[in-house]
Amino acid sequence: MNNEILLKNLRCIPDWPIKGVNFRDVTTLFKSAECIKIINDEMYDLYKDKGITKIVGIESRGFVMSSALALRLGAGVVLCRKPGKLPCETVQESYAKEYGIDTIEIHKDAIGENDIVLLHDDLLATGGTMKAACNLVRKFNPKKIYCNFIIELVNEGLNGRQAFDDDVEVTSLIQI
Repeated sequence: MNNEILLKNLRCIPDWPIKGVNFRDVTTLFKSAECIKIINDEMYDLYKDKGITKIVGIESRGFVMSSALALRLGAGVVLCRKPGKLPCETVQESYAKEYGIDTIEIHKDAIGENDIVLLHDDLLATGGTMKAACNLVRKFNPKKIYCNFIIELVNEGLNGRQAFDDDVEVTSLIQI
C-alpha cells in the first residue's frame, strides 16, 4: 500500500536503540489526525469482511490503532501485555529475543473459541513478538487468526513473515 502521506510522516531515527539500527518511529504518524485516518481506513478495508470479533493490541504501540479499528468493526479489544500489567488471571507465552527471554500475557477470559482474532502491532521486523502473540492466542482455539502491522521491514534481511504459519494471513500497510 505504501501511502505517500504515511511514508512522508514516518520518522526514522538512525543508530537507535543501538548503532546500526534505523528505528522507525510511528509516534509521528499517531500525532497526525490525517495519518490516523489513513491507517484506520486502510486497516478497515483489509478486515471489514473478515468477521473479526476481537483485536489483540500488542503492547504498547499496538494499542492505538487496535482500539480505533475495533470501534469501526464492532469488535472487542484484548490487551497483550508484559507480565504484571494485567490485574486478573492470565495466560502467558515466553519467547527468545536478541537480548534474552521475554514474556507476554493476556487475560484468561479474553478470547473464546468462536472468536475471529486480528492481532495488531506497529512494526514487523524479525516477527518474534507477534509469533509469540499468535502462539498465545492459539491457546484459546479461535476460529481464525490474522496479523497486521503498520510497517514491515522487508529490505533489511529480517524475513519477519517467515515466522508465521501458512494459516495466518499477515498484512502490512507500509513496506520499507
